[in-house]
Amino acid sequence: MHKIVALWAVPRSTSTAFEWMMRQRGDLDCLHEPFGEAWYQGEDPLWPRFKAGDKTTPGLSIESVWDDIQARAQVGPVFLKDFPHYVNHIWTPQFLAQMTHAFLIRDPAKTISSVYDKWPDFDELEVGFPEQRALFDLLTALNGTPPPVIDSDDLLADPETMVQRFCAAVDIPYLPDALTWKPGADTGDYSWWDGGSFHANLRASTGLKPQVRRYVEVAEAPERVQRVHRRMKPHYDHLFQYRILPD
Repeated sequence: MHKIVALWAVPRSTSTAFEWMMRQRGDLDCLHEPFGEAWYQGEDPLWPRFKAGDKTTPGLSIESVWDDIQARAQVGPVFLKDFPHYVNHIWTPQFLAQMTHAFLIRDPAKTISSVYDKWPDFDELEVGFPEQRALFDLLTALNGTPPPVIDSDDLLADPETMVQRFCAAVDIPYLPDALTWKPGADTGDYSWWDGGSFHANLRASTGLKPQVRRYVEVAEAPERVQRVHRRMKPHYDHLFQYRILPD
């Protein structure tokens, strides 16, 4: 079986832009949140806000997704971007050992305020920070060393350096041409959720380029955002101390 590189992120963490960069390489079969599609829209949905009448897909399950990923890896190397809380019920050593793991983190002040803007009724189980930390700690215990961690702010401050260090950490070639692309990214073919409506910024972009850090004042955010932020920040801080350092 060929390499399966799994990037474990949280919602609204610039992870789809990172995924789009990985697609430009041309040497990986790239998958957009495959477990998430089953978690939200499979034949037995697991998301906490599911109600009768919501979309389901017969034959689609977490297990069928994993079977498909393994079948793809028989053909060539695979990259998937997904969220740990979709699969925390199948974190066996055998399952985890079949992938090369990396983590993309982002300040919860930014992610949670962005989630709230899109989904004011979001459930805390959809935020993913506790599960991201739990998976990181489990992999560290199983392997004896922490898996690589990239912080979104570091990535956007110096994309070239951080992508190069990411590639070295997961043992794939660094291909600098993948950091740029033509505007108008058509994510509809890759995103199962609403035709990719969350990816407007990506469609207007031309690559991973240095950006000025954007700060979010939590004290000015809605009270619910502040409350969820207080619970999520310790998990982010835990992974932050292990991140690959920028120059």
